[in-house]
Amino acid sequence: MDSPASGLPSAAGHEPPAPAPLPAPDPDGVLAEQLLRLTRRIHRSQKRQLESAEVAITPAQSRLLRAVAHHEGAPRMADLAARLEVVPRAITSLVDGLEAGGRVRRVADPANRRVVRIELTEAGRETLRTLRGARRAAAEDVLAPLTKEQREVLGGLLSTLVDGIDGVPERGC
Repeated sequence: MDSPASGLPSAAGHEPPAPAPLPAPDPDGVLAEQLLRLTRRIHRSQKRQLESAEVAITPAQSRLLRAVAHHEGAPRMADLAARLEVVPRAITSLVDGLEAGGRVRRVADPANRRVVRIELTEAGRETLRTLRGARRAAAEDVLAPLTKEQREVLGGLLSTLVDGIDGVPERGC
């Protein structure tokens, strides 16, 4: 007798084995997936805000701008690489793009002219203001269903998670 699904003969009286049941959902895995989806939703909303403001900037460039702005004094490229946890070559490419857009400039360190520092320009400061507005609007969009109290609880939980990450080595899969 032929098996209807495959067109191949089946063993007399033997049904193919049933597939193994899927494991029960892992609550931590579900939570991690929800956090990833929420992060993507915030990024999409922020991207729409930036596009409507006609600001062309990548997420990596916006992180670099924020790092420059929050550094005490003009940082060196190595300072930025360490802060963003990337290789120095990646910083060079990001600075090249931001410099081409007039958002940062390279300046020689007055104490050691071989050292290059990165400064924000006025265009960079304006871009940061636009980025902050876009982030605020994206957060308002995503957090709209929550009450003030729920937002405070969520903020506390997220702070615990973020603060708990610092200094703790990542576990393998």
